[in-house]
Amino acid sequence: MSNSSLLAPGSTLEKRYRILRELGRGGFGRTYLAEDINRYNEHCVLKEFSPVVHSPKAAELFDREASMLYHLQHPQIPRFRELLRTDLGGNPSLFLVQDYIKGQTYEEILISRQQQGKNFSEAEVTQLLFQLLPVLEYIHSKNLIHRDISPDNIIQHDADKLPFLIDFGSVKQIAANAVLQFNGQSDTAIGKQGYSPAEQMRLGKVSAASDLYALAVTALVLLSGKKPQKLYDINNKTWDWRSHVSVSPNLATVLDRMLAEQPGDRYQSAKAVREALKDPKLSQIGSIISQMVTMNFVGRPFKNSTQTATSNHTPVHQTPQIVNNNSTFKLIPWKTLGSLTVVLVPGLLAFSVVKSGFTLPKLPDLPKFSSRQPPPDTSLEESEIIRQEKIGKRRKNLNINQDIFYQKVDELYYNKYPEFQGRTLTEKPEDAEIRRKWYEVAEDLLDKLEKGGEL
Repeated sequence: MSNSSLLAPGSTLEKRYRILRELGRGGFGRTYLAEDINRYNEHCVLKEFSPVVHSPKAAELFDREASMLYHLQHPQIPRFRELLRTDLGGNPSLFLVQDYIKGQTYEEILISRQQQGKNFSEAEVTQLLFQLLPVLEYIHSKNLIHRDISPDNIIQHDADKLPFLIDFGSVKQIAANAVLQFNGQSDTAIGKQGYSPAEQMRLGKVSAASDLYALAVTALVLLSGKKPQKLYDINNKTWDWRSHVSVSPNLATVLDRMLAEQPGDRYQSAKAVREALKDPKLSQIGSIISQMVTMNFVGRPFKNSTQTATSNHTPVHQTPQIVNNNSTFKLIPWKTLGSLTVVLVPGLLAFSVVKSGFTLPKLPDLPKFSSRQPPPDTSLEESEIIRQEKIGKRRKNLNINQDIFYQKVDELYYNKYPEFQGRTLTEKPEDAEIRRKWYEVAEDLLDKLEKGGEL
């Protein structure tokens, strides 16, 4: 179907994008890794849509979808840069330009593990669900459906190990519709056979429930190491996965409902899945984890951007985050979480409730203790908590998104104090002076913004 022309490495598109290599190809064209010459050679992805149909309606639909993608601002979605129309060898071509996320797809990770005789554990898959469901909540709140969730459309970012959702199927659907209008046929189904539900593959009907269906199939594939076709009984139209995978009763019940044949029998929102996955008593933990993982912008700054990011996660407290080379630690007052325990180690997400005290995410140099012994004297002073809250209140009054604000403060902080780059910040008394300097940077920025300055 594709009549796209291969762009040679070293060639430049529109005097801006220098092609480095081809990343892959699909039904609508090729995908390239490129350098953005106008942005200090930042890496980006060029996704070609070819053939381009000379249809005003198709062009209008592409523009509308591009506008929606442009306004998507989530730390686990590659930032959309532009819809590029150009001419290749006399043929008009269309490219979507997005941020490049360096890492492996979950399909690649699974293949690597299978070579060692391993699959993903239940704890790892549960963690992945907790990390991706807030992303789907955000997307669906924007009236967008991904349409193409599968292990090869989820990338584990090298820098912070967070899963990124890539390759939205909505633009591909427009391309398919345009081809259909142009020549009366289209041989490209939007979605992946085995992952996408029947109503999507056969009728083109999509909803939040269809994305959740595909996410559940993805979870089963990672758990079992088997293709969806091996887990589905086509004769009875039922999923027969329990003979291949053993998981906790709660997770099994949630997956079964996500995989219901009729869309109305499934969960109707990602939030409903999140609530079903955990004990209601742990709902506050889910909110905290959501903040800590989705606040991480390591390696993905909004350089020279005037866009406003959007987050639909309600913060427990407006508190600063300090970014080092590999992780983000967001300061949270001890008093906020006095009755919770959160333990986060590589490959495992575990929750437990104790009578007093809590364990912070297991990062270098962070204190930890249990209910069997009193917490060490590492709590923030009341005056420091009040200072944090004032910073958060001032930011909120300016109607500035917390993600972008904290990222800007971090940038200014490390420019002023490069000696602290890569240092893990804790709430220990010996770090009080470093925290004080961070607060001063944040307050100076707020002073300028309140006087009419720009972020």
